Amino acid sequence: MPSIRTRWAATAAACLLLGAVATVPTTAAAAAAAPPAAAAPTSADASITTQADAPIGAQAVPANDWLHTDGNTIVDEAGNQVWLTGANWFGYNASERVFHGLWSANIETITRSMAQRGINIVRVPISTQLLLEWKAGQPLARPNVNTYVNPELDGLNNLQIFDHWLDLCEEYGLKVLLDVHSAEADNSGHTYPMWFKGTITPELFYQGWEWITERYRDNDTIVAMDIENEPHGTPNDQQRAKWDSSTDQDNFKYACETAGRRILAINPNLLILCEGIEVYPRPHATWDSPNLNPDRSPNYFYNWWGGNLRGVAAHPVDLGAHQDQLVYSPHDYGPLVYEQPWFQGEFDKNSLINDVWRPNWLYIHEDDTAPLLIGEWGGRYGQDARQDKWLHAIRDMMVDYGIHHTFWCLNPNSGDTGGLLLDDWTSWDEVKYTEVLKPALWQHDGRFVGLDHQVRLGGVDSTTGMNLAERYGDGGGDDDVTAPTTPGQPAASDVTADSVTLTWAASTDNVGVTSYQVLRSTGGAPATPVATVSGTTYTVSGLAAETTYTFSVRARDAAGNVSAASASRTVTTAADDGGTGDDGCTATYTVTSSWQGGFQGSVQLRNTGASAITGWTVTWTNPSGASIASLWNGRLTTSGGVNTVRNEPYNGTLAPDAATTFGFVGSGPSSTPTDLSCTAS
Repeated sequence: MPSIRTRWAATAAACLLLGAVATVPTTAAAAAAAPPAAAAPTSADASITTQADAPIGAQAVPANDWLHTDGNTIVDEAGNQVWLTGANWFGYNASERVFHGLWSANIETITRSMAQRGINIVRVPISTQLLLEWKAGQPLARPNVNTYVNPELDGLNNLQIFDHWLDLCEEYGLKVLLDVHSAEADNSGHTYPMWFKGTITPELFYQGWEWITERYRDNDTIVAMDIENEPHGTPNDQQRAKWDSSTDQDNFKYACETAGRRILAINPNLLILCEGIEVYPRPHATWDSPNLNPDRSPNYFYNWWGGNLRGVAAHPVDLGAHQDQLVYSPHDYGPLVYEQPWFQGEFDKNSLINDVWRPNWLYIHEDDTAPLLIGEWGGRYGQDARQDKWLHAIRDMMVDYGIHHTFWCLNPNSGDTGGLLLDDWTSWDEVKYTEVLKPALWQHDGRFVGLDHQVRLGGVDSTTGMNLAERYGDGGGDDDVTAPTTPGQPAASDVTADSVTLTWAASTDNVGVTSYQVLRSTGGAPATPVATVSGTTYTVSGLAAETTYTFSVRARDAAGNVSAASASRTVTTAADDGGTGDDGCTATYTVTSSWQGGFQGSVQLRNTGASAITGWTVTWTNPSGASIASLWNGRLTTSGGVNTVRNEPYNGTLAPDAATTFGFVGSGPSSTPTDLSCTAS
């Protein structure tokens, strides 16, 4: 197809050599009102740095815009770091099989407005059914498009409309990420947990990907493929996605690996995005374990659909010779989408990092394994204080770490999130855009940065955007590359059998320190992050009794520069008294997870007598500020801050040395009570 790049490449190259901006006549297509001016440079751009030894201004501008990975970063063909900051526009995945909103608004107006407002990549949900229809030469002849407002689309089928839109993306400097959102073209198809369904087999799923890769193999407007949207399912479901090193049909790691390799055999320059799943077995469990044990204790870690990437640690995706094209892509949402346990009680960015994001996927970035692109985040804004808090927290985390992302979504008809556009499909939700998304869009020197080397984001004559040649034309000499000073050696206090409080002297930085990582090692193993905090103190919990740990701290600034690790502090935890008890039973209290304002825990009962018991009672006084919100596998009563838990009918009888466990969720601090006791009957 004709390439806009050919028309403008010479002009852009001349501008780079002359150090000036080309002036071209304004076309009618670009004459719409400009968006609000880009903000002054934010900390977002500071985390994007050039390749020190080969600044783009000192060498030829890459002819192509293909992207690759380098550790946890994405880079262009010159080795310069880029930041993918975009949004989702759905419709091609649904029964309409074309972008939603074209029944009301003009396709070019929407596309241009995204680019002019700083969105540099668009994630486009599609379906395998759609791909197979296109492959069979059966596009939708008359899609739901208002040709009065879209006269240029009159007579076009849905594939021709997609091709026309790709030309618009090239004209306005936008890049595209394709996402197979569901097997079938269905407005609720994403609710099905697997990438195959009915007549759409795993092999047809792979063939659909191969067809569209071959069709656009030379078009670097499409730079990435998101293999499957939100694989999910639990052990209680008839179908569920798992993650291991098997070749089982329900193993999404294998499916993403297989699809990725088949795509890369056709075009080795595409980024391959592998999302997470929903559940992952806890250390004591396997994929054959039930959801809950007989004592009601959980066997799986849960997260959002597509948001659980814990399995990468033991079972990373292997793309062979093209491993530098791999990106992991979790999804994350706020409490208005679903009331997850970590939203109960108080939470903030640090608690979400430590309790949710790091164990599920942020560790992949911190370990420099691969880049992350959060394919979906977003939601309604200004309606719920906790929702707004979450939106600000995830946005600020992505800016701090330089995490790639595509906001959900452009569409105002997304039921549980709303959109960036209002119901007329033309006006923008200025509050949501300005307060939530805009600060997390790639900006430099007051302009938005695109991913095209020749065409500015927003079009060649854009005053709000720049291209990569302009971004790196000066070698990036104004980037902050100064790391913070090394923090002080942490001091240890309040050492118990399972926790220790660390305090350290602050670092300094030429711009400002944004956070500290607390590192822990034991038994000679390498140090790994256990927490990210904004202050200079942290209580590490969940430790083993009578165990020696080594702790250190490192500082991070807004540009992503990280200090050297502090001098280490070695701490040995206290002895565990094994729980307290009388009359032939003991009770051991354990905090299994905690977040700011809440915690989850369990108590294990063990019969220490010589004969069977037929019942038990456990009591303890809530530590100051704590309370129990819910409890399972036992009967709870609370009076005057004292909790009394009695057995259920099914777990009261215990043979000698047998044990049972009850669990609970609490609010307040996760301190261990000092007066836990057990009585057998």
